Amino acid sequence: MSQAAFRCAAESLLRDESPAGTATHVRTWLLLEHVGPWGERALRDARLPEGLGVELERRATEHRAKILLVRRYSSTPDGEGLRVFAAYADPVRPRLEAGRLSDPREILDVDLGALRAGGTSGLAAYDGALFGVCTNGRHDVCCAEKGRPVAKALDAAHPEETWEVSHIGGDRFAANLLVLPQGLYYGRLDPVSAISVAGSHLAGELDLDHLRGRSSQPMPVQAAEILLRRELAETREDALVLAARSSGAGLTTATFTVGGAAYDVVVRTTRDSGTAARLTCKASRDNPLPAHELVSISRRS
Repeated sequence: MSQAAFRCAAESLLRDESPAGTATHVRTWLLLEHVGPWGERALRDARLPEGLGVELERRATEHRAKILLVRRYSSTPDGEGLRVFAAYADPVRPRLEAGRLSDPREILDVDLGALRAGGTSGLAAYDGALFGVCTNGRHDVCCAEKGRPVAKALDAAHPEETWEVSHIGGDRFAANLLVLPQGLYYGRLDPVSAISVAGSHLAGELDLDHLRGRSSQPMPVQAAEILLRRELAETREDALVLAARSSGAGLTTATFTVGGAAYDVVVRTTRDSGTAARLTCKASRDNPLPAHELVSISRRS
């Protein structure tokens, strides 16, 4: 009898790994429509004009941005031209801009530096949400196996907001969902829970059972926010505001204001080599698992 193929998402679930505090820390986003195929490293492997993918990777590094390829679930063009989105996941005032390009090279005119500085990227303001489901099976098979059914369900329920995206990180938590412009990461979704998460978001609420974190903050702060929200049973998306944070010796203290009150949340972050595991389906070796442990929650007098 042949051994079952390794699946990082199934293994993560079996070891009861918490997804809280695992969102990629990034605030600047650029999304370009490309109906595929994408390949393992989407910007380099997709059939983009020569040199464009390399330049986009360079700009991602320069601006500390995440640049994704996106497409509709149908894998057909979304109208005339190529859709493009730029987002800045500011913790308090997130911004989203959009446009259409006649040639993919025009994406180089999008000014990510100005967007990061509080200005415009050159695109038009976009008053809406984006639901990006990671489905890039060439990067990790779990993303396709679990992401595609979620993308199909969300596309049926929210066709204007829903896109497949190339890779957002955390394959072992597939199916993964990115919500812009807030930069919210959700994981371990199926079609039913994904529709619930999307509906909650549009109503201004967070689903704490599936929330991985807010990409605008470092991972320990993401975990601290989720832990405090659970303590207070607070799911309103804009109810918590980060007032301060500090870290050292493996401890992070995050201070949040909530309805006029302030709370200090102390989290210990570890990477225990004794619990090392393969974190992706293609991983050739084990890596220590990051974990965030609540030390204390205290309300300031």
